[in-house]
Amino acid sequence: MKDIYYPSKNLSLDESMLLWRGRLLFKQYIKNKKHKFGIKIYILTEPEGLVLTMALYTGQADEMGGKGHASKVVLHLMREYLGNGHAIFMDNFYNSYTLAKQLLDLKTYCTGTLRSDRKDNPKDIMKAKLKKGETKAAYRDGVMVAKWRDKRDVTYLSTEFRNEMILVKNRWGEEKEKPLPISEYNKSMSGIDRMDQMIAYYPCTRKILRWYKKVGIHIIQIMLHNSWYLYNQKLEKHISFYDFRLAVLEKMLPEDGTKAKAPIRRSASHLPQKIAKRTAQGKTCRKKCRVCFKKNIRKDSLYHCTMCPDSPGLCLEPCFEKYHRST
Repeated sequence: MKDIYYPSKNLSLDESMLLWRGRLLFKQYIKNKKHKFGIKIYILTEPEGLVLTMALYTGQADEMGGKGHASKVVLHLMREYLGNGHAIFMDNFYNSYTLAKQLLDLKTYCTGTLRSDRKDNPKDIMKAKLKKGETKAAYRDGVMVAKWRDKRDVTYLSTEFRNEMILVKNRWGEEKEKPLPISEYNKSMSGIDRMDQMIAYYPCTRKILRWYKKVGIHIIQIMLHNSWYLYNQKLEKHISFYDFRLAVLEKMLPEDGTKAKAPIRRSASHLPQKIAKRTAQGKTCRKKCRVCFKKNIRKDSLYHCTMCPDSPGLCLEPCFEKYHRST
């Protein structure tokens, strides 16, 4: 993306969950996500949902793990855009006074909600007792930390906006006073949710054994979403995501009158068959893969070819085709 597109001023950063319930060292649990168990992906987007860059969280051992994890994630994803006057919107998992000051020194604004127990929070603001609709703020080194009483206390910070109250209309046309930083945060923070929503309309993942295959398919889905978004920027009449996907598939398929090349086999009847024999415990028996065994690799397969002598066990890809090409 950095080679073909440069983003607008406002950016949003949040995490997305890719469903995975199998065994995995860095599998995460986030209770407020639709997919509560899975692989956590940190994503930097524009407010409309265009994905700029992403990072897979692989546990405490990776370069973003350990102490100061949230700050490391922000600086890692923003490394190509620091020093250019961008404004980044983040939730309370990432925001802190220290990070806000660090970003401001790098000519980057930040706005978002703030956890009340963060280090360096002004104590008089955190302990302030407010009535509904009231707000109180403190300023230090260009960073504004404030509290606003709505249905509950909301703490937030900003290095771009002052703590001014403005009138905001909700979806039913009702007007309500809100702090300017909160209003701007609500406008610009939905990029990741929009991307997740568009991809969820046409899911193509299936139950598979390898987590990295699922990640690969998910990345292809994100690339397709980005392509559709950029394509529509050049058109007066926008095309739907569904029609765009169909158009891409039509271009990828062979032209009319041509046939796709089929894998070479000795006979059309040589097809992989799942081993029917079962163990005493009711589990499917496995056979050593004949091709892998010749390479001194121990790999058991659930499939074999019943048309070949001795019905050799073979991995589906690429061993089955290799075996029949060589015999």
